[in-house]
Amino acid sequence: MALKAGIIGMPNVGKSTLFNAITKKNILDANYPFATIDPNLGTVVVPDKRLGVLENMYVPERCIPTQYEFTDIAGLVKGASLGEGLGNKFLSHIREVDAVIHVVRCFIDSDIIHVEGEINPVRDIEIINLELSISDMELVSNRLDRISKKAHTSNDKDLLKEEDILLRCKEHLAKGEALRTLELSLEELEVIKAFNFITLKPMIYLANVNEVDLVNSSNQYLESVRKYVEEQGSQVILMCAKIESELVELNDSEKQLFLNDLGIEESGLDKLINVTYDILGLSTFFTVGSDEVKAWTFKKGMKAPECAGIIHTDFQKGFIKAEVMSYDDLVTCGSEVKVKEAGKARLEGKDYVMQDGDICYFRFNV
Repeated sequence: MALKAGIIGMPNVGKSTLFNAITKKNILDANYPFATIDPNLGTVVVPDKRLGVLENMYVPERCIPTQYEFTDIAGLVKGASLGEGLGNKFLSHIREVDAVIHVVRCFIDSDIIHVEGEINPVRDIEIINLELSISDMELVSNRLDRISKKAHTSNDKDLLKEEDILLRCKEHLAKGEALRTLELSLEELEVIKAFNFITLKPMIYLANVNEVDLVNSSNQYLESVRKYVEEQGSQVILMCAKIESELVELNDSEKQLFLNDLGIEESGLDKLINVTYDILGLSTFFTVGSDEVKAWTFKKGMKAPECAGIIHTDFQKGFIKAEVMSYDDLVTCGSEVKVKEAGKARLEGKDYVMQDGDICYFRFNV
């Protein structure tokens, strides 16, 4: 299950520049609004040192990491929810992703115009968040118009329940609040899942800064963004497009030396991936062998048959058992044989909840 994230922001905040840098894509990067119209897609490898260790142990014909798919969505402006700047088209693309990455401009450059005339990242955040809320409000209102009368005349319990949830959503959105801050049970979330509300998706703020501010981790704009975002309960990640474009051209050892010279522990992209995995509740399991070592992404709480289904639907349909050992046990013992000798290998059934770092062989019969 590939992780999908949409990159949004005002025009000319650096979305496409960052997309180019982290995905090595040569897309149009222009100094004018709406240079990007159709969404650009790109994938990057999810870094996981464990995969390299497994590759050295098994020496497979191929080693396949899991991937992170980015969608660069055109710049949003005030009035986007009403169609300004082709906003409705752009907003529809955001509904298709798992998480939203909101790029905020926190640098000064007189050569790069700003659609609002001046740099003010908090204002930019509020403009876009309002447009996202209005877009969701329209979706809620349209659905309520279609079901409310029918729900009460037919006394349909499912429709009445849906109406109640949507009315709460409408009230919350009317206050200017994102739906992710509305208290909803897992059952209630399932009822409205199909609507793909944008403000229900996790939001990560990506502060685009210059090289100096990346190292110092501070400037006047960044501080205001941090304060605003913390009050929302979200996170801010610093990234510099120029640094990221240089990092992607280096191998792992060169990359680490570069980061060490800058006094930075990890790249902006690596931080972004780690934070996204955390807020979406994602983990990784592995399949290993002489032919292939592969990493697979799954949601925490998924059981063995569901994870088997990520590999192939037949694996889930005909699931029998899962032979499981942990990555840590394998590294500690040194080989599969020694893991078994130590009694660390397990045979798990349909109710087994998969854990991060599990190494699995799925038994199935179709």
